[in-house]
Amino acid sequence: MAFSILTNEVSDLCLGKPALSSLSLSATVGEALSALKRSGDLFLSVWSCDQHHRCNSPRSIKDNFAECKCIGKVCLVDVICFLSKEENLKNPGRALQEPVSLLLNSKVSGLVRHLEPHASLLEAINLILEGAQNLVIQLHNPFTRKKLISKSTANSTLHNNREFCWLTQEDIVRYLLNSIGLFSPTPNHTIESLNIIDTESFFTVHYDDPASSALPLISQSLVKQTSVAILDADGKLIGEISPFTLNFCDETVAAAIATLSAGELMAYVECVDPPEDLIMSVKERLEERNLGPALDLIEEESGILSSSSYSTYSSSSDEEFGMGSGKLAGNSARVGRSPETIVCYPWSSLVAVMIQALSHRISYAWVIEEDDTLVGIVTFAGMIKVLRERLRSMV
Repeated sequence: MAFSILTNEVSDLCLGKPALSSLSLSATVGEALSALKRSGDLFLSVWSCDQHHRCNSPRSIKDNFAECKCIGKVCLVDVICFLSKEENLKNPGRALQEPVSLLLNSKVSGLVRHLEPHASLLEAINLILEGAQNLVIQLHNPFTRKKLISKSTANSTLHNNREFCWLTQEDIVRYLLNSIGLFSPTPNHTIESLNIIDTESFFTVHYDDPASSALPLISQSLVKQTSVAILDADGKLIGEISPFTLNFCDETVAAAIATLSAGELMAYVECVDPPEDLIMSVKERLEERNLGPALDLIEEESGILSSSSYSTYSSSSDEEFGMGSGKLAGNSARVGRSPETIVCYPWSSLVAVMIQALSHRISYAWVIEEDDTLVGIVTFAGMIKVLRERLRSMV
C-alpha cells in the first residue's frame, strides 16, 4: 500500500482541476494587475511564450513546445510589494508600465517546475521538498482540432494547444491525509517529537515597527508560503501580516504599508472598510512625504476589497482537530475572507495541525506556548517531509 501511494501518477491529483490562467512574459505590471482583477484568480502563471500568438500546425506545436514554459507566477501581493517601494509610490503610473518580469526577478528560481503527468507522487514530493511551490502538469484534453482552434481564439489557458494545471503543497498534503491511517503511528505524534517546528527561519516584526520595515519580509514569506508574525514587547504573538490576506486587498494598500506602523496596518486591513482615522493618517503622511501620485491612487480606487490579517486565534488540539477558536488577539472580531491567525502548541499532534491548516487553506501554523510566547512555525513542507520518510521506512 505504501509503495502504491508513492508510485501513483500525479495526473491522479489533477482530476477536476481547472486549467491555468496565464500571462506572457511581455505583459506589464498594470496588465498583470488588470488580469488578476478580471479573472478572480489569486495567482496567474507567467509563460515564456505569448498565449495570444498560437499556431495550430502539429509541426509548429512540436517545434515551439520546448520554448513555451511556465516560468513563474504573480499575485496581487507581488504588485502591492512592488508599488510600496518609495520610487514607485512617487510615480505609480510609470511603475505599472514596467514589465511583469520585474516581479519575477525578485523571487528565487525553481518555485515553479514542470512535471510530466505520468510522473510519480514521490517525484512530485521530492520537487516540493527541493523548493518548488507549484508543479505544472499537462491536462488531458480530448479536443478535436476544430474545437482547439475555436478555443484558442477566446481562451488564454492554451499553450501550443495544451492546457495545464498546477499542483501545490496543499494538494499533496490533502491527498496524503486521505490515507493518513497508513502512516500510523506518526500522525498521532506531537510536532515537537517529530522535530518539525522551525524555531529559526521565520519572520517577525514588532507592533510599533514601521510596516515598511516588514516589506522585504512579506516578499520572503510569500516565497516561503508563510507569514510575518506581529509580536508585542514581550515576544508574544498578537497577530500577523499574511500574504494570503493581502492577496484579497486592493493595490492601494501599498500606500498604507509605506506610511503606517505594523499594528496600524493590521487594523487597516482587518475590516472591509478601513477605519476613517487610519485613512486620514495615510493621506496626511503621504502629503508630508510629497507622495502626491500615491495619494491620487488612493482617491481613485475604492480601497480594500476584503479583510483581516489578524484578530482571533484558533488553536489545535487532538480533541478538536484544530477547529476550536480561542481568545481575541485584537480589540475587534475579524471580518471577511481572511483565515484566523492559526496557532498550535508543541504538544499538538501532526494530524491535528494538518487538518487545521487545510481547513483554513493556509500552509503553516504558528507554534506558541500557553502564555502566547512565539516558539516557531510548522509548515506543509515539514509535514510532507516527515510523511515521506515514514512511507520510505515502510516500503
